[in-house]
This record gives sequence, C-alpha cells and structure tokens, in this order.
Amino acid sequence: MNIGDVIFQLVMFLILFSTFAVVFFLVRSLLSRNQQPKKENEIERKLDRIIELLEQDRK
Repeated sequence: MNIGDVIFQLVMFLILFSTFAVVFFLVRSLLSRNQQPKKENEIERKLDRIIELLEQDRK
C-alpha cells in the first residue's frame, strides 16, 4: 500500500467524521434552543407567583 493511499484514507475518514459531528452538534443545539424558552417561562411563572404571595403578605 502506498503512503499516499493511507493519507488519502485518513483525510477521508476525518472529513466523514467531522460531517457527522457537525450534524450532531447542530441538531443538539437546535433542540436545546427550543427547550430554553420553556424553562424561562417556567421560571417567570414561579417568580410571578412569589411576587403575588409577597404582595398578599404586605396587605
């Protein structure tokens, strides 16, 4: 086997691996971005509830 063939195969494996890695991280970031507003809404509701309870306590 020629050294050029080995280098070519290594480069092709790296390109193939990096393609799968990019797709994986892209999908993962899109999924985490969709879950972010849900968490923010939940925290906002909890804070609103705490504010309501504090206002009721003052009265």
